[in-house]
Amino acid sequence: MMKLHITDTFTQENPSDTVLKNSRRQVTEAVFSYVNPKKTEAPQVIHVSQQMATELGISEQETNSDIFKNIFTGNTIYPKTKPYAMCYGGHQFGNWAGQLGDGRAINLFEVEHHNKNWKVQLKGAGETPYSRTADGLAVLRSSVREYLCSEAMFHLGVPTTRALSLCLSGDHVLRDILYDGNPAYEKGAIVSRISPSFLRFGSYEIFAARKDIKNLTSLVNYTIKHHFSHLGAPSKESYIQFFKEVSVRTLDMIIHWQRVGFVHGVMNTDNMSILGLTIDFGPYGWLEGFDYGWTPNTTDIQHKRYRYGNQPNIGLWNLYQLANALYPIIEDVAPLEEILNQYKVDFQEKSFQMMKSKLGLFFDHENDLNLIQTLEDNLQLVETDMTIFFRSLSDFSNEKTAFELIKKAFYDLDNISSDVKNQWNLWFKNYNSRLQLESLSHAQRKEKMNAVNPKYVLRNYMSQLAIDKADEGDYSLIDVLYQLLKSPYSEQPANEKWFAKRPEWARNKVGCSMLSCSS
Repeated sequence: MMKLHITDTFTQENPSDTVLKNSRRQVTEAVFSYVNPKKTEAPQVIHVSQQMATELGISEQETNSDIFKNIFTGNTIYPKTKPYAMCYGGHQFGNWAGQLGDGRAINLFEVEHHNKNWKVQLKGAGETPYSRTADGLAVLRSSVREYLCSEAMFHLGVPTTRALSLCLSGDHVLRDILYDGNPAYEKGAIVSRISPSFLRFGSYEIFAARKDIKNLTSLVNYTIKHHFSHLGAPSKESYIQFFKEVSVRTLDMIIHWQRVGFVHGVMNTDNMSILGLTIDFGPYGWLEGFDYGWTPNTTDIQHKRYRYGNQPNIGLWNLYQLANALYPIIEDVAPLEEILNQYKVDFQEKSFQMMKSKLGLFFDHENDLNLIQTLEDNLQLVETDMTIFFRSLSDFSNEKTAFELIKKAFYDLDNISSDVKNQWNLWFKNYNSRLQLESLSHAQRKEKMNAVNPKYVLRNYMSQLAIDKADEGDYSLIDVLYQLLKSPYSEQPANEKWFAKRPEWARNKVGCSMLSCSS
């Protein structure tokens, strides 16, 4: 048996659902409901993040054991633990949706190791009181995407929840991938997700919406005690500072998203971590062509609420909802408004500095903003791969060879007009002049640029290739991508084939360009 150091602050210090029957229902005056995972037919572990296992105090030998397999597929309950699902609400696509909760996630336990506390959760382990009309299960394709992306984001330096294991349940699950009336059976799978907390904005919204101020206060007090303890004892002032810190963390996370070209796809308030961590990897995607208007979510294709360029604004909108939820225990609008206004100011400055770092500019110049804005316009003149462009730019030496340097970033090089080339050449001329004002050597600048501009990201077509192989019972590509994405800023000459534009076959392929919330 694995010897885990189990703690249960969450279940001991928060009110539980008094109804123990696992039936779909409205759950009131409770932060969570006790519920056991569904036992599966023939579970199989297909990949483990040993790095994450080590964080939990689990050895490589233990990850290869039957007990590991059984616990992290929900077939065995770890001794003296009681799994549970969390209650929360949320605004979905701008509208209050009422109670949502962990519809296909079940929290197993908390692990304390090396002075860190981790909540361990299974996604796809069966229905809960919050499943509504769904079955609480997950399929292999969505699970591969979540597993790989969680760990890829960590190694990119983006604040994120983590993943421990990817398992087959051995069961088959009925899904309608595009919601077009053509359901089909797919391989069932379970991901073990890890985070210091899975609390979301919606965890607080649900109590505010129900005017349950007692439990709202209690949950905020718990959150501060365990995750923001430096703020001190519960008080109006500590509540304000709590909101301020959540605002800062949320913005920092989104700035990182913008830096690497990540689009979450479904930034509902129930998908916003109170710790400012990327959570819930559904219809996400990385920009191929640089496009502020791009969204990977088919459900969002009409209004593009969650498009790449709108993510910072949505972060702010979501913080407004959290401010409304916290208002009953603060009862003062002014400090909340001040924090929200500061978000706008900070976004402008942090976004500006982030873009400068991508360009290798390290002191402020009056023309920097114009240089950045012109670049963003140029990137959208024709389809230009974001990752390849910025990575290649670190090799810039002079304006005369610059276009040749970046031409591999263009998706249709043969049809680029002379006017587009001229606009690019003008920009490179201005960029070259600006670089002359910097004090760093070319080698120093290249090193700094390559530390913020990844060479390898988890493009949707790469995930899909791994999914297609996994559907055939070959899980080797999952490991290839997992290993690749552990060092996204390194050159990795042996993996150069992954430093490439999206292939044409993937442009309109389901799973590569079109993703639903069940993806």
